[in-house]
Amino acid sequence: MNKRGETIPMQPGILDPQAKKPDDSIMASRTQVITVTSGKGGVGKTNVVANTAIALAQTGKRVLVLDADLGLGNIDILLGLTPKYTLEHVLAKACRLEDIALTGPSGIVVLPASTGISQLTTLTETQQLILQEELERLASTMDVLLIDTGAGISSTVTYFAAAAQSIVIVVSPEPTSLTDAYALMKVLLRQYRERRFHVLVNMVKSPRDAARVYRKLELAVSRFLHISLDYLGAIPLDDYVPLAVTQQRAVIDLFPNAPASRAFRELSDAVAQLTPPALPKGTVQFLWQQLLRTH
Repeated sequence: MNKRGETIPMQPGILDPQAKKPDDSIMASRTQVITVTSGKGGVGKTNVVANTAIALAQTGKRVLVLDADLGLGNIDILLGLTPKYTLEHVLAKACRLEDIALTGPSGIVVLPASTGISQLTTLTETQQLILQEELERLASTMDVLLIDTGAGISSTVTYFAAAAQSIVIVVSPEPTSLTDAYALMKVLLRQYRERRFHVLVNMVKSPRDAARVYRKLELAVSRFLHISLDYLGAIPLDDYVPLAVTQQRAVIDLFPNAPASRAFRELSDAVAQLTPPALPKGTVQFLWQQLLRTH
């Protein structure tokens, strides 16, 4: 129900947690939970999430995208979607998570966040529990859950990173992007003992430049943090990307043969091969793994 006590109908044909589905426990065990984050804004993280989600869906995977940039959510805008309700309503218990679900390109399911709601930039423990319980019912019906966080080292960003099986850090060639990515990994190491990260270099002029950027980050991390970095790939600087953004379309959807689109398909292959840890990484992820299995 909404704040006025009115029942909000579920959007038909998107998600129905009551629908009969084969062997919930098997599907739950196969759900990949991947957080895509960055230390700095402006590195194209949301574009990466949207295009990777579509590329995965085009291979036949069921993909759920959670916009966890709770105060400045914009993945729905990027894809030309118009939400009636957002996570703000879910956290206020005005509706259920499936009520806000939007169908995007290639059938991806998008859970939009709010824009301009500063109170949501830090989740309370109660709100975390509400979101966990809501995601339990939906993520287990999907092959992949991609979580698009905000940038920086806020408690909400680090919480969603720690909740995932795999963490993808998006960086750009800008020096501040690397220093901020380093700071984010340092916080995740100290607060949640995260020791493995996958790095994607976005908006690079050449593969050589991408390798150079990654090497700089790897040297700093190996010297001071002693954590494991994996090179996930690179997305080229491509004029088709901003052109697609102006039309509120994903580049892989509007310009499937563009250089960036080809790179996103390669990235989706790499993402599909990510191996989750054999054991929960910490308290937060243990709780999420408990929620994503059949009781």
